[in-house]
Amino acid sequence: MSGQIQTTGPMLASRRCGARTRGGGSCRAPAVRGKTRCRMHGGAKGSGAPRANRNARKHGRFTGDAIAERRQIRSLLREVRKMLEGMK
Repeated sequence: MSGQIQTTGPMLASRRCGARTRGGGSCRAPAVRGKTRCRMHGGAKGSGAPRANRNARKHGRFTGDAIAERRQIRSLLREVRKMLEGMK
């Protein structure tokens, strides 16, 4: 028999990560020593997004001003199409 059964006891008894999965359940990975999260959910040193993360920047496509501008353009196009239909 291997010694694996004897060495997995402390890991199985360790505290679990407090993060939630996408499915709504809790993360089953062990928490990093002295922290409440596992290495994948922010417990490891240097984990998480870098400062000034460019991937998290907003593009502004769905701001209130942009949506209002698109609505105004659509209504203007509708009016122009009606006017052109009337000229035929």
